[in-house]
Amino acid sequence: MTREVRSIDIRAMIESVVREVVQSMRVEKENEQVGKVLFVFCGSSEHESFADQFIKLKNSKIGYDLLFLDGETSSWLGMQRIESSGSERIIAADEYSPAAIELPKEYDGIIIPEIDLDNAARVVTGLKGTIKAELIFSAIMLEKFLIIGDDNSGIKRADRRCLKALSLPVPYRKRFETYVEGMKELGIEFIAQKNAADAVIEKFSKKLVKSTDVLLEEINHPGNDCLTFKKKLLTPEWINSQPEFPDHTLTLPKGVIISPLAKDLIKEKKLILKFIGKG
Repeated sequence: MTREVRSIDIRAMIESVVREVVQSMRVEKENEQVGKVLFVFCGSSEHESFADQFIKLKNSKIGYDLLFLDGETSSWLGMQRIESSGSERIIAADEYSPAAIELPKEYDGIIIPEIDLDNAARVVTGLKGTIKAELIFSAIMLEKFLIIGDDNSGIKRADRRCLKALSLPVPYRKRFETYVEGMKELGIEFIAQKNAADAVIEKFSKKLVKSTDVLLEEINHPGNDCLTFKKKLLTPEWINSQPEFPDHTLTLPKGVIISPLAKDLIKEKKLILKFIGKG
């Protein structure tokens, strides 16, 4: 009778642990970000028109940070460096911050709503020396995606205010269009500013589909001719869903939790377990 009670207690304890693990996995999945992007704005109020787009990104679990480059900060680097703190953060210029070229390391992509003639020329010819040119150079080198607004004048905001001009003269305009084509050849995408969030969401959707396909391929056709499980909790449902187990072998990551019913099924099917990775 005592043994029976102990057996029931152990089963209840295991069931409770499994439930907690499953619940924590659900919470973790709900809070998990798909990725993160950086918006580079030329003015401190420019982001206001993107409010609805930020909501779209948030709802799609895509994180974003904002970098404001007011006035000539968007042109000359000098001794300026950039830094930021917290989620959905605003990034400031500061001499103690990491260099502009380092910033793209933290992001999957960079969105620049406006680019001017000067920065476009620098990007195409491989020159640096400005924050935007540094960011774009680094993002291309790191193979991050880059989106630039295709509905901009080619004149930076500070120059528009100073010169009271909204468009480039024809010769400069033609030169700017040539630079735009050159940037496209470098893999930079030009998209209407209002569609920036949709373009980002589409990119992450494709990335998730590709990752899922690769994972399924690895699970169903692992290189070592045995079935590999890559989740945190092994259940009998998962075991029963597999068409076959090559060499009666199942490879599990160390630290995986095997439910009691899954253990019984493993014995019933006479499967050999192999554990890989860190515990």
